[in-house]
Amino acid sequence: QVQLVESGGGLVQPGGSLRLSCTASGNIFSINNMGWYRQAPGKQRELVATVTSSGSTNHADSVKGRFTISRDNAKKTVYLQMNTLKPEDTAVYYCYARLYPGTWFAKLDEGDYWGQGTQVTVSS
Repeated sequence: QVQLVESGGGLVQPGGSLRLSCTASGNIFSINNMGWYRQAPGKQRELVATVTSSGSTNHADSVKGRFTISRDNAKKTVYLQMNTLKPEDTAVYYCYARLYPGTWFAKLDEGDYWGQGTQVTVSS
């Protein structure tokens, strides 16, 4: 059973910083892309940032220069450093991973996995 568990959300004032973490666990053969999406009330889920297994990153225009995604392959963990937060960054943030579950002798089909979400609120 593959699980993605997020941490690091909370309440922060405008201009502040937060760091989100997400760790994958369970029977995992390999992880390809990892990333973060967010969903604000009444809006569709949107891409925030992604990172490949080799470390190539992609950030949404709305967060470029403020947010930085990174990952530690050995720890199966992806991070999102969020600086200069704005009220419009308020949302539930979801961790994402595209991976092959299984073991070294039994690789299963690639699939997309999601965390349970962590609330980020930017307000004074």
